[in-house]
Amino acid sequence: MTEFMKRLLKTPQGAIGTFLVVLVLAIVVFGPMVAPYDPEKLSPLARYKGPSMMYWLGTDQYGRDIFSRLLIGARATVVMAVLATIAGTLIGALIGTASAFLGGRADELIMRTIDAVMSIPSLLFALLVVNLLGSSTVNALVAVAIAFAPGMARITRSVALSVRKQDYVNAAIARGESSAYIIRREMLPNVIAPIIVEMTIRVSFAVMLFATLSFLGLGAQPPAAEWGLMVSEARRYMHLSAGILIWPSVAIAIVAVGFNLLGDGLRDALNPRT
Repeated sequence: MTEFMKRLLKTPQGAIGTFLVVLVLAIVVFGPMVAPYDPEKLSPLARYKGPSMMYWLGTDQYGRDIFSRLLIGARATVVMAVLATIAGTLIGALIGTASAFLGGRADELIMRTIDAVMSIPSLLFALLVVNLLGSSTVNALVAVAIAFAPGMARITRSVALSVRKQDYVNAAIARGESSAYIIRREMLPNVIAPIIVEMTIRVSFAVMLFATLSFLGLGAQPPAAEWGLMVSEARRYMHLSAGILIWPSVAIAIVAVGFNLLGDGLRDALNPRT
């Protein structure tokens, strides 16, 4: 683990990505504990305040402290994005590994179906799912997970095809092990490295996708302190105070860049050639 961390932190993208992700995770864990104000408390007399010692990032159109809402909203945005990415990765990994193991017509049928689904852009696919299920944070999570699963299935299959030819897989087949056992115990553990890299990168897309759904009113609902929803609510008042739009946008950008850079760093650290 120490050697792996050295390789990860050796590259600029790995070091910066690790720092940003650790910072974000610290905010997710400790943010609600250190938030100075109730994120939903309305203060009509304190509307559109600029940054000050009392309100570090100012206040929004309802007099709510922006800094507190960002700290609280980290859980709603980042945690849901991570959970959706993990769910989509698990579904896609199982489908891709099973397709590589089965081969033949089954593989062809699964992959052609995946190609058909992947022809639909992720955002449009997520919008379709949310419209079918209804607007809520949980339904947005399900939509993002389903939208990410086909891409993860294709990536996993490309790696699993080489694993399928290994001797330990053939030995398991010779022992008479079931297909489910071979896929779960023999193949999946050996395709985990590229899956982790891709999953880390996709968290950044999940954050932006969640923010987009909330911005469109299909994710988190008011008065939730979700970053995409904060941007959506602020756009009508940005001419009165630009900070109410800028700060949640910067938070989304930092998370997206952090996970993207961390994914690049993990790819280099896990690459045997380096």
